[in-house]
Amino acid sequence: MLWFRRDLRLIDNPALLSASRSRGSVLALYVLDDSLIGPAGDARTSFLHGCLRALAAQLDGKLLVVRGDPVRVVPEVAAAVGAGSVHIAADAGPYGRRRDAEVERALDDVELVRAGSPYAVTPGRVRKPDGDAYRVFTPFYRAWLRHGWPAPADTSSSTVDWLEPPAVEGRTDVPDTPAPEGMLLPEPGEEPALDRWRDFLTDGLAAYAEDRDRPDRLATTRLSPYLRWGCLHPRTLLADLAGEEGPGPDTLRSELAWREFHADVLWQCPDAARGNYDRRFDAMVTESGAAARMAFDQWCEGRTGYPIVDAGMRQLLAEGWMHNRIRMVVASFLVKDLHLPWRWGARHFMRHLVDGDLASNQLNWQWVAGSGTDAAPYFRIFNPVTQGEKFDPAGDYVRAYIPELRAIAGKAVHQPWKRPPEQWRDYPAPVVEHGHERRVALERYGRITGR
Repeated sequence: MLWFRRDLRLIDNPALLSASRSRGSVLALYVLDDSLIGPAGDARTSFLHGCLRALAAQLDGKLLVVRGDPVRVVPEVAAAVGAGSVHIAADAGPYGRRRDAEVERALDDVELVRAGSPYAVTPGRVRKPDGDAYRVFTPFYRAWLRHGWPAPADTSSSTVDWLEPPAVEGRTDVPDTPAPEGMLLPEPGEEPALDRWRDFLTDGLAAYAEDRDRPDRLATTRLSPYLRWGCLHPRTLLADLAGEEGPGPDTLRSELAWREFHADVLWQCPDAARGNYDRRFDAMVTESGAAARMAFDQWCEGRTGYPIVDAGMRQLLAEGWMHNRIRMVVASFLVKDLHLPWRWGARHFMRHLVDGDLASNQLNWQWVAGSGTDAAPYFRIFNPVTQGEKFDPAGDYVRAYIPELRAIAGKAVHQPWKRPPEQWRDYPAPVVEHGHERRVALERYGRITGR
């Protein structure tokens, strides 16, 4: 039996290869687990269900979908088909590790076979010479490169006799969950993922290092939703990049390594999913009460009065995605201008992002907030005006998402309050003064760090 989770593909799938080597036919199973679907939000759930429909089509309809608790469902389905083994890609997340351990116990005499993971290097494998885990990205990245990764699993010649899905309790069709109204999500499934990757290799890789920080350009890979659900494996990307040198390939390898680093950190410290990695920041002073909630709502809605922040938040609501540079800008604004807890922002992101990934989301938020793995991130307080002028120099990104400011040409759109009132009458004034809030943030960080 092959239990799909975050590996919704047939190419380069070690668990599929492992299952194909077992004797007899193979049942393909996916479990709709409310513990995971509940917090996901409509965008990510809609995309997941689309990926499941695409996978079912690849399997000629022979994908058994069951709703329920995997600890109960997987053993019951294994017993129903007389499975001798259940094959999975190892899950490195806190919930997934607990769930798989419980499933393994419940399977009793049926072997749970872990083959591969959603990462090029399974979390926990890259270690310092003394055996300790890395806490800083750059040395982790060097060690990760030295460690290397297996070649993609060759499933092209694997002949699998897929079993017809049996009638079991909880069996259901893949839900047809629409995207939030007006939101256009990426086309789901393995083939669109591969198409997007091939297009990027041809047209985007050469300029990636130079242009990836520009939200006004279509210069990022846009592969994160596919990597999130395993429609594409990072090892496939790395294999295609093998032998490629230069700023574009080097930068993309580094970006993939950041994803692996955050997964490794969360594997080592599962509590970082909900709490501060650096426990000193438990004492950090943050705002609360009605005024804080109002400020948070303004941030969520893209009504802070800082155009680059608001454009990012509106992009999130419109597309279920946000440009990576802008994710850092809006996170810095929430934590260091509004002085609100990073967890509030992290929850909002996870609710709306189609690519929402626990390790990357939580650890990136903590990197910005100062409570994560960076040695001195509290000095990094993004000025929303200068960030906008630098990375959206003509103002095209802002005008794309904030129609109220389309009468303002060029980079002047990043400071609309300096223009005649009639050009921005429907847009709010800044909710805070950045220079003052920067000083407040540094003073509060100073209390934590002693600097």
